[in-house]
Amino acid sequence: MPAEWEPHAATWLAWPHYRDDWPGKFEPIPWVYAEIIRHLARHERVELIVSDVASERRARNVLERANSLSDNVRFHRRPTNRVWTRDSGCTFVSSDPAGSTANHVGTAAPGRPAGSKTRQLLAVKWRFNAWSKYPNWQHDEKIGTHMAKTAGARELRPVFGKQRVVLEGGSIDVNGQGTLLTTEECLLSKVQQRNPAMSRADYEKVFADYLGIKSVVWLGAGIEGDDTHGHVDDLTRFVAPDTVVTVVESDPNDTNYEPLRENIRRLRAATDQDGKSLAIIELPMPAPVIFEGRRLPASYGNFYIANGVVLAPVFNDPNDRFALDILADLFPDRDVVGIYSGDLIWGFGAMHCMTQQQPAV
Repeated sequence: MPAEWEPHAATWLAWPHYRDDWPGKFEPIPWVYAEIIRHLARHERVELIVSDVASERRARNVLERANSLSDNVRFHRRPTNRVWTRDSGCTFVSSDPAGSTANHVGTAAPGRPAGSKTRQLLAVKWRFNAWSKYPNWQHDEKIGTHMAKTAGARELRPVFGKQRVVLEGGSIDVNGQGTLLTTEECLLSKVQQRNPAMSRADYEKVFADYLGIKSVVWLGAGIEGDDTHGHVDDLTRFVAPDTVVTVVESDPNDTNYEPLRENIRRLRAATDQDGKSLAIIELPMPAPVIFEGRRLPASYGNFYIANGVVLAPVFNDPNDRFALDILADLFPDRDVVGIYSGDLIWGFGAMHCMTQQQPAV
């Protein structure tokens, strides 16, 4: 699995339409999407999934009015339940010239025989069950297959025993060299209903076989308000092969304070695929974002790295500027753009949750 900062062929998004994901706050959401698409389309193709003809018409109208419609935006009419393509979509991977990734599962990309000297694009299609929380996920479960076919990638479906493996893209992050980040809360805790029969070793075997992973760094718990049971893309992200950023809470009375301290302790003890320690850069948390009495999963860690640009959620918080400055120092060759996400986060996701990169091969 390539690192997110490696060259992309495209970014996949799904146009928002399910109003119940932002009850009482849906109206600004399409305009937030338009801003995101405007920045992305300047640097790479945007593959935009719309539910039907009417949804495409509405999307085109918003994008045109926001100066975000360009030839770099391609529309795909497929029904969706929600917009969190990071989790419902496939995970694109590539094989090396020897076809090692393909050999694990006995497949090769269409038209490219195993052993071809050209890197092969493959699509790992996890089973999606809406984070074991919502009943309406049947359309989203099919989106990864559509993405794979459109990209010309062979679809791989990980299985444990006789069951397909349930996983969301937001629960993992990689350095492109063989090291993966995830959390125990998401994959191993008793409350999760993804793969209750799978152990730590079972997950590591799946990651090795399908993503080429040699070392897994297990963090503990996620942030308060995250309804995915602790996705790592709100917590800790690779920004270079040997470097991670991890969110920290400065207020000892905040519920995030101790869990995030524990994650740093684990990172300090962790090693990469070569047995080397990781460089750790701290990223502040914004003040709690609360709406209708509920704390939302606001985190600067949910940024997205695209060709030439990094999109980062901001919340009209004093720490916005510190977070953007840290990311700008880490990505000097990319524009770092803050996207106001105070409304977007009411849907329990931000930049990284809504995007899925298709690597260039």
